Amino acid sequence: MKELAAIIRELATDTIGGAVLATLVSVEGSSYRRPGARLLLTAAGERIGSISGGCLEEDVLIRARLVAKSGIAEIVTYDTSSENDLVWGVGLGCHGVVQVLLERLAARPLWATTLSLHLLARRPTKLVVDWKNPEPSMHGTRLPTGTAADRDTFQQTIYAPDALFVFGAGEDARPLVRLAKEIGWWVTVADPRPAFATEARFPEADRVICGHSDTLVRDINPEAGAIAVVMTHHYVHDLPILGALLQRQLVYVGLLGPKKRAERILADLQSGGLAITPEHRARLHAPVGLDLGAETPEEVALAIVAEIQATLTTRNARPLRERNAPIH
Repeated sequence: MKELAAIIRELATDTIGGAVLATLVSVEGSSYRRPGARLLLTAAGERIGSISGGCLEEDVLIRARLVAKSGIAEIVTYDTSSENDLVWGVGLGCHGVVQVLLERLAARPLWATTLSLHLLARRPTKLVVDWKNPEPSMHGTRLPTGTAADRDTFQQTIYAPDALFVFGAGEDARPLVRLAKEIGWWVTVADPRPAFATEARFPEADRVICGHSDTLVRDINPEAGAIAVVMTHHYVHDLPILGALLQRQLVYVGLLGPKKRAERILADLQSGGLAITPEHRARLHAPVGLDLGAETPEEVALAIVAEIQATLTTRNARPLRERNAPIH
């Protein structure tokens, strides 16, 4: 999502045109990237994004420069299914067939401008990529028109980035926010303490909010399906924040601190009138994070983000070498 957002930002401000967009539209078998991966070659020669682990980019960029000159879209097929594949000189070994659409773009393409606005408003957008039509003029990415297409297309719904709400603006929250933004999540930092909840301390965050712990969750109003981590380090703040979060339809609620402390908070919430249900406990991750032996704030941030990622993708966070099913 971060990669696509960077491409969209570039296209939404492009006043020259001539950029070439490479879109991975079809995958058979194994591939490092999945359909929808994109690589933009700007008119100035800048590269944004990727369509492989780096093994196909050199050839794609050579072809992209030709498409930039001709203006004629091209479909490129890369077959790495051979057991002895050495086609690209590196032995990809992915054992798959991928197809990439290369198209020259006009300045500020409508679909990119619309998608940029939708991402800002956190609304989903459906994109349709025509890629097998024999007429070159009909190749390309567009917004759906509402009419059925009778040609081969790749359809993709672009959703807003996952939303992470970090309640607590201490020193250990800073690497968590940085790592979450590096992944591409949309991050809000909230804390009752004005000295901590500042944009200067969290320049990467999308929002930094200060408010009373009793009303902080209500005022921020986290959306359904969002992620929240509570890490104020103060029991008096964690108690009302966690209680309010558990009553919302969040996909993940993490609480920093020992298990005994978490159980005490839950007991106090229950004695205060909140019935703690199995559904609440299923969403609550306390202590937050995977068991990585983390000690430093950076290591703790890694453990938290790793557990959140596993939750979002419904994976068990076990080593890939123990997985019998396909990776993707």
